[in-house]
Amino acid sequence: MSQPDDLARAVEAALFAAAEPMTEAALSEHLGGAPVGAVLGELAAHYEGRGINLVVRGGRWHFQTAPDLAHLLRREREEPRRLSRAATECLAIIAYHEPVSRAEIEAIRGVQTAKGTLDVLMEAGWVRVAGRREVPGRPVIYATTAEFLTHFGLASRRDLPGIDELRAAGLLDPVDDALEAAMSAAGGDDESAAAGLAPDEESA
Repeated sequence: MSQPDDLARAVEAALFAAAEPMTEAALSEHLGGAPVGAVLGELAAHYEGRGINLVVRGGRWHFQTAPDLAHLLRREREEPRRLSRAATECLAIIAYHEPVSRAEIEAIRGVQTAKGTLDVLMEAGWVRVAGRREVPGRPVIYATTAEFLTHFGLASRRDLPGIDELRAAGLLDPVDDALEAAMSAAGGDDESAAAGLAPDEESA
């Protein structure tokens, strides 16, 4: 990127000062309707490989620390968020099948899901209520959030790993592999298997 023009500088300043990520439309409105699409692409390229990057997550733009430098800014006392196996399974199901109801989550997992499990995911900011299914009883349905994409470094749900990638990364244990093989033989879909599910009892 050559010497930045006034619009590029304005976009850069607006994103830097923003309290939360901004969509292209919101940014354009903030800058009096200026066309910012091309400028965002140029700025993203300009910051690529630097200490901070300009990224888009779920259609919202923000600056973030370069992934390989994040450890330098992490507080030593910071506790990583740990999810139970049940919560991890629910999050995976929601991510790969959203929007889904609690009953649909339980059907895939094969066990009941405690209400507290979904509460934990919503408190983390990774799952949201996405409305109600238009069927008898109108059950609540759940979907992932932009914060989920940001936390896991995904531009969109299309970037979710497939089952082959999960296996290559060592994230499927032998029980999960056996379940996936059985589901494939029975005509189950790979996306359910990619969630890494095993028919265990609900954990607290």
